[in-house]
Amino acid sequence: MKAIQISGLQKMELIEVEKPQCGDGEILIRLEYVGFCGSDLNTYRGRNTMAKMPVIPGHEVGGVIETVGKDVPVGLKPGMVVTLNPYTNCGKCASCRNGRVNACKDNQTLGVQRDGAMKEYIAMPWEKVIPAGLLSTRTCALIEPMSVGFHAVSRAQVTDIDVVLVIGCGMVGMGAIVRSSLRGATVVAADIDDEKLAIAKQMGASYTINTLTEDVHQRLLEITSGFGPDVVIEAVGSVQTYQMAVDEVSFTGRVVCIGYAKSEVSFQTKYFVQKELDIRGSRNAMPQDFRAVIHYLERGTCPVDRLISAVVPPEEAESAMQQWDANPGKVFRILVKM
Repeated sequence: MKAIQISGLQKMELIEVEKPQCGDGEILIRLEYVGFCGSDLNTYRGRNTMAKMPVIPGHEVGGVIETVGKDVPVGLKPGMVVTLNPYTNCGKCASCRNGRVNACKDNQTLGVQRDGAMKEYIAMPWEKVIPAGLLSTRTCALIEPMSVGFHAVSRAQVTDIDVVLVIGCGMVGMGAIVRSSLRGATVVAADIDDEKLAIAKQMGASYTINTLTEDVHQRLLEITSGFGPDVVIEAVGSVQTYQMAVDEVSFTGRVVCIGYAKSEVSFQTKYFVQKELDIRGSRNAMPQDFRAVIHYLERGTCPVDRLISAVVPPEEAESAMQQWDANPGKVFRILVKM
């Protein structure tokens, strides 16, 4: 069967691999749509230190159950549209012991530490298969990245009296915008691209700030009556956005970091103490975050077509990645139709 492999620095190729067998407790899934993630772009660029090489990318999945093995619950049947929880958890580390399996010390995410789903079929433990109701397989490929944003909102303990600044309006940031809005918060979206900011408004942001053309600090003071945002969710992963989060959050505010900065970040640590900040990391997503995203998408209000920048066949995957690499700010999600 066909598979896409990142085989080296800025090198991607279409390869043939053996079709997997469906073992006991497993489900064989026919993949229909698999999305390229920002981590895949960084792997392609040689900047993802967690990725094994070579690697088959892909953990944003929409597919159909082909067959089920023995000891699989009766509710999971051939023909069902599903997505995947792409993370592993050891069950023994401190995170797993504390019930936060999304942050397992020994996690292996599909397409990063182990081969992923950008191929025609994949066999998975039934516990990692998530039924997607009436959603299309195309829409299912958006669930995982949005769930990461949903999880960050849970980490921030957002409520309806909060003003939430989301820095970065990619797919993960959009998930944070949606979830914060659903919780009744006032959401401020910040990005460098006006088109993404317009979509953020459509997805629940009350205010937008273009960080290239506007005075971020002054705009936030105006929006928050001088207090600053109660919550800042960092969904970019740069030195500037990490510093912005700490600088702009209100006294006694919460900062939640999703993005990985690629270099060291210097802070005025006095703000940690003076503001008595809660600074939290947010990694991956929990099963309930996936369910919450599915529930949101089932409403039919999400502008799915605006979030999918391109759909390409496997033969054009490398060309699509090259275009994303050349102009990353203009891409939400590229889906490969397997």
